[in-house]
Amino acid sequence: MKFKKKIKVAIDSPAAAGAGTQAKLISKNYNLFYLDTGKIYRLIGLYKIKNNKSFNYLNIKKIISKIKIKDLKNKKLLTNQVGIVASIIAKDSKIRKIVHNFQIKCAYNPPKKYFGSCLDGRDITYKIIPNADFKFFITANVKTRAIRRYKELKRLNKKINYKEVLKSIKKRDKNDYNRKISPLKKTKDSILINTTNLTKKACFLKIKKIMDKKLKNKWKYLKN
Repeated sequence: MKFKKKIKVAIDSPAAAGAGTQAKLISKNYNLFYLDTGKIYRLIGLYKIKNNKSFNYLNIKKIISKIKIKDLKNKKLLTNQVGIVASIIAKDSKIRKIVHNFQIKCAYNPPKKYFGSCLDGRDITYKIIPNADFKFFITANVKTRAIRRYKELKRLNKKINYKEVLKSIKKRDKNDYNRKISPLKKTKDSILINTTNLTKKACFLKIKKIMDKKLKNKWKYLKN
């Protein structure tokens, strides 16, 4: 499938709603460069936990300038501790500016081998790619999200219980929705996708149907 122009997909969602999974499926299907923006804050959070004394804006810039996609696949980034620290760090306007510049670069200038970009996070639809061709707000009820994160952590052999995860998710939601700088919110032009009662496949097919219709009707995409 080839496109006459680069396409940009923006996804916002609360923690553990399944946005990352869907973004990966979208990226694979349409050959888009994928960036999990939340993992960037988690990477900085992990650095702060390990190197609190040397934690400063200059070193954060160095981390971002040298970042590689494989760095964002570190399983340590998924811990609740890192998630909480990441949420606090995300409130810092200077750190957000550093991260935002990197995200914008990835969104608008993906590697040439890709047909576009797909980013998911908390403020992608209105802060990073306000002119995205596709905007989605992916969510699910808090208990469903907590169960998903709990199972994910258990697969990584983390010693944790469901109540702790639920408490962490609720705290993360409070921080994300209520922070003054780039809070999590659904924009008017974002399509709501509730994954509470949807399988991964069903959710993807729903999104794909929406995207294919627009691509076919307005962009006349060309199949190889």
